[in-house]
Amino acid sequence: MSRDETSEVAHRLAQNAEAVCRHYLSNGRRDGRTWRVGDVDNTPGRSMAVRLTGPDSGPGAAGQWTDFATGEHGDLLDVIARTCGLHAFRDVLEEARRFLSLPQPKPHGPTPRMPPAPSGSPEAGRRLFASAKPILGTIAETYLRNRGISGVGHLDCLRFHPRCYYRAHDSAPREPWPALVAAATDLDGALTGILRTWLARDGSGKGPLATPRRALGRLLGSGVRFGRVTDVMAAGEGLETMLSLRVILPAMPMVAALSSAHLAALILPAGLRRLYIARDNDRAGHRAAEALGIRANADGIEDLVLMPHADDFNTDLCGLGPEALAASLRGQLTPEDVARFLIVDQRPGPRPRQRAPVSGPSSLSAAPGLQDGDGAGRG
Repeated sequence: MSRDETSEVAHRLAQNAEAVCRHYLSNGRRDGRTWRVGDVDNTPGRSMAVRLTGPDSGPGAAGQWTDFATGEHGDLLDVIARTCGLHAFRDVLEEARRFLSLPQPKPHGPTPRMPPAPSGSPEAGRRLFASAKPILGTIAETYLRNRGISGVGHLDCLRFHPRCYYRAHDSAPREPWPALVAAATDLDGALTGILRTWLARDGSGKGPLATPRRALGRLLGSGVRFGRVTDVMAAGEGLETMLSLRVILPAMPMVAALSSAHLAALILPAGLRRLYIARDNDRAGHRAAEALGIRANADGIEDLVLMPHADDFNTDLCGLGPEALAASLRGQLTPEDVARFLIVDQRPGPRPRQRAPVSGPSSLSAAPGLQDGDGAGRG
């Protein structure tokens, strides 16, 4: 790529500085004309400031950042390189162009044809996730907002695919449907599988399909992760369940294991001191929480169970509202974690769609354990 093309990518990143920060520096927040975060590795805090507005070049230019604790400084290409762990400059530019939805430069000579990925493999999941785009401004964001979940457009583990193929059974034709695609990763951050949630074409709910939610790849031990774990985290089954908790506890690191069987088998990170287990209110959820708690205790980790009033925390968020859910969680967290993590946005906004209440725990027997690549939990 020529110097002019590189300058054009950097300029476009600067023009979209806030969107870049929300995506790659998701642990920060806007503060006036700057984005404040702990450092260029996306650590929570306020030591680093990124200018969101300013001239195209020179002192005070948009996209320039300074870490006042270390004296480091740079531009948004440096942010992408550090947060994505990219070392080759061509890979940094490729990621930047992907984020900006710019066409990739054509390679010289004939392009070798990539062999098809094995059906249901992690590689198939990686390719599908790479072909999707951030959910900000898409019907995937609309779908989550209709379930009471907002402020997640910057999460890099969630993407939107406008034409994700669905097949009802092996001999059925493939149909393109819009889909929310969530990346499941291991403790090293490697993508091991994805969860596809096919959506109604207006984002009003799940698509009118027999099985609108399916997993792909290897999920056992992995999960969809929000935030970097240090000493405290929360874990639960469904994607929407954990995103609902994140509305109330936005700074707490979390993982959605995507089913009760996978929750019981979740691999916990080193250095974890306390684990909150968001239990679904049914027999399978009880068994999964108990099994994970026993494993955590064996590793010297304190486990505390978070219980919803209805069947799960998304039902609570939609039915009770964020303030009532926050009040319920306040009594289930340690005082230290209340002060550290519990935040409720009091600003007025659209009311979430109401969902039917659930009277209590299910009497159904626990579903058999899911195997790698099988369907995922309800949400």
